[in-house]
Amino acid sequence: MKVKSVLAGLLTILVAGFAQAQNWNWPADEAMEAKARELNAAYTDYMKSEQFVEATQGLHWLLTNVPDLNESIYINGVTIYNGAANATSDAAQKRVYQDSVMTVYDLRKKHYDNESRWIENKAYYGYQYYRDDKAKLAEAVGVYDRAFEVNGTINPAYAAAYFDLVRRHYLLNKAYSDVEVLGIHDKISQLLDEAEAQGVDVSTPKSNVEALLVAMELINCEFIDNTLGPRLEKDPQNLLLAQQIMKYSIQYKCLSSQTFLTALELIDSDNPTFSTSQVRAMRYMQNREYDKAQPVLEKALTLAENDKQKAEVQFDLAKVHAQSGRKSAARASAQEAAKLDPDKMSDAYTMIGQLYMGSFNDCKGGESRAKDYSVYIAAYNAFQRAGNNEGMRDARARFPSKEELFTEGLQAGSTMNTGCWVGETVTLATRD
Repeated sequence: MKVKSVLAGLLTILVAGFAQAQNWNWPADEAMEAKARELNAAYTDYMKSEQFVEATQGLHWLLTNVPDLNESIYINGVTIYNGAANATSDAAQKRVYQDSVMTVYDLRKKHYDNESRWIENKAYYGYQYYRDDKAKLAEAVGVYDRAFEVNGTINPAYAAAYFDLVRRHYLLNKAYSDVEVLGIHDKISQLLDEAEAQGVDVSTPKSNVEALLVAMELINCEFIDNTLGPRLEKDPQNLLLAQQIMKYSIQYKCLSSQTFLTALELIDSDNPTFSTSQVRAMRYMQNREYDKAQPVLEKALTLAENDKQKAEVQFDLAKVHAQSGRKSAARASAQEAAKLDPDKMSDAYTMIGQLYMGSFNDCKGGESRAKDYSVYIAAYNAFQRAGNNEGMRDARARFPSKEELFTEGLQAGSTMNTGCWVGETVTLATRD
């Protein structure tokens, strides 16, 4: 079995070598062919022994005189010129070798037209060589742009290098506007998100790209309002811009501006989610636009995924109803919130207690002080369910007195209905 395996391996090598041999275009002139064969053997021997500077001499002749000899001279050329650049300490000569690496890629494109195979490798070398050279940044960025153009994407591992070149080009050469930088950032972020969705670990490039953006100090609330906001005003249906504004507003905690709200309205109208509808309603409530908040909350209720989320919406609806004077509806929503989520019990019944406390003037008939003050007993009961001791003390201080009950022929312990919208049957008690 071992012999068969070895023979199979040898056969594979021979076939591959034969196939490669068919692609050699030796010169028709015998002298030229002899020299080409000699220099090809020499430079490859130098390369194998990592004598890269020596290898450049024969390679240069081949690239100049027999450029279509075989694609291997370009593949090996990158290795050799890069090795030579690393081997020399002379800065000027190092740059010559580095430039030669980039030129080899250009020549390979000219003679073999298979740019998609190696354009990312060229971009990698461009970053390594030119990232600290102000005059060469445009060229380095251009290779990454070309990679996107040729392949529609780049390897996620190169994302941070690409954005670092953009950052440097922006800072040193003023090559982009702020908005253009953010556009490139969004393109890279989308690339990384898509890769992540396919199971690729992009945590490191993602973190590095975001760190570079933060270091640029490009985005703040003023930028969002003064630069991105006017663009959205001119193009109010630009969903991508709205998503960008929302992303940056959340990231940089710029949630109180009209720009954020405008973007959120567009996003929530196009593709509502529980979160977008809830936050949109919250902003309306902060602006005291309760008529706008109610339908958005009702929509959020249909988008809620669990009882806890439904309870949050019901409690917000209770606030909207209360602010709009719909006390009975406010109580119903608060009770529903408490039913859906026991953690809302205290807040819900505190709200109900406050609604009752604020209903004295609306409900008093002026014929029976005991009945008029009974709303405070109902409030006390609500605060008690909430576990709100301060509310209980406040309500109890407004109970009828013993004398007031006696005057009306009533006594503590008897029951009475509060009437009005409160409609609670309470056990009479006194404040003294």
